[in-house]
Amino acid sequence: MNLRTGYGRFAAAVNSLLIAILCLSAANAQTAPIKLAILGDSLAAGYGVSPAQAMPARLEAALKKAGRNVTVINHGVSGDTTAGGLQRIDWMLADKPDIAMVELGANDALRATDPAATERNLDAIIAKLKEAGVTVWLAGMLAPRNYGPEYAQQFDGIYQRLADKHGVPLYAFFLDGVAQDPALNQDDGIHPNPKGVDVIVGRILPFVTRNLDDHAASVHRPAGP
Repeated sequence: MNLRTGYGRFAAAVNSLLIAILCLSAANAQTAPIKLAILGDSLAAGYGVSPAQAMPARLEAALKKAGRNVTVINHGVSGDTTAGGLQRIDWMLADKPDIAMVELGANDALRATDPAATERNLDAIIAKLKEAGVTVWLAGMLAPRNYGPEYAQQFDGIYQRLADKHGVPLYAFFLDGVAQDPALNQDDGIHPNPKGVDVIVGRILPFVTRNLDDHAASVHRPAGP
């Protein structure tokens, strides 16, 4: 046996095997779904509606329909505040999300929490998620208008300030198009009914798809067709 010829064949076989492994790894990376976790309160948890009608489930369905390979994980807890959200980040991170949408603050406002405290909590949440390597999106909230213009001004400005500070995308008002519409809310006037959830999803979908593309470009992964 010619050793040189034999070694050449062996090296060629090894190279072919390595190329096949690399191609398989690349294919797996392209087919693995992006994990989008929603860290939120009852608006994400789906208070008063079935799990299949909750915003994360409906958003995932809309993304799948649009050809997006995204798994949306519901990390909403009814009644949760920004302080509660901060305490359970490690629980959420156990799911290894690629992206986290932070949807918190409504219960802070309903309890007339000092806006400075809400801002500190959200600031810490965003910082901790970014430190863990998670892409962060922020969903804004507005204060009840019966608390007066001073409180509303202080609270409403939290989200834009934090988006600017951390350089994260902001969806200005999570309940856009739904708030105060009896036809789209449950009897409590606060929580969306299934029709209201669909309005939220329809309005936020362009924000989500646009930022999915930006995320894919930053990590060199295809996000859609």
